[in-house]
This record gives sequence, C-alpha cells and structure tokens, in this order.
Amino acid sequence: MAKLPGRYSPEIELAKGAKLEASSYDKTQAVKVLAGKVTVGGVSGIVEFSGISTGRTDASINGTIGIWLSIFRYMRPDGTINHVAGWNIMLPLKPKQAAVATAKAFAAVINAGTRPYQASVSASKLKIRFIEK
Repeated sequence: MAKLPGRYSPEIELAKGAKLEASSYDKTQAVKVLAGKVTVGGVSGIVEFSGISTGRTDASINGTIGIWLSIFRYMRPDGTINHVAGWNIMLPLKPKQAAVATAKAFAAVINAGTRPYQASVSASKLKIRFIEK
C-alpha cells in the first residue's frame, strides 16, 4: 500500500466504494439493482431477484445470473491507499430455482470468499456490505 501526501477527508473517503451491477441470462428469473454502490462508510448494495428460473441446460451463459463489484481505491486516516479488487460472480441456476434460493446462493459465495464483503438475505433481496478485514 502506497502512502500519498495529502489531506484525509472522511466524507470523501467513506463515500468511495464498489459499483454494483447485475445481469440475468435466464429466460424467467430476473435481477434488479436497488442500491448500486457498496461504500467504505457502510452503505450497502442491494440486488433483488424475482421469478422462478428456467435454469442452465448447457455449457453456455444461458441460465446464469451474474453480479459484479467494481475495483476501487480509498485513503485510510493514516494516509495509506487501499486498493480493493473487483469481483465478478456468475452462478448457474437450477431449473425451477426460486428467487430466494438464488439470493442465498450468492450470499454463500460472498461470505465464503476472501474479499472484504459480507452478504445477507432478506426474502429475495441480497444485501452486500464492505467490511475491511
């Protein structure tokens, strides 16, 4: 981590974070981004899944859903710069998979990962927050 000269501004640095995007490649299950940024200061990103999936039937991208958290950098109070890597998560869907099952599958992957994110599920909504380890 590099240390750069300059003034630390908590308002600016805590507002930095990963842009959250999502896309569905399934015919019948959709995903919608409700809150599109996961910030250092604790603002969570939220995606909502809806519908029952058609599911994956071959080796193509059809029958999958993906979420993406972008790369970002922020300054800590001591002046060091932290670089947070992006994360692309694609999951295949099972035929007739409910939206809540999709949300739980994404939460399981995020919570088991080594990246600084934690996820929780409420109904068919997936809430992702940044946690510095």
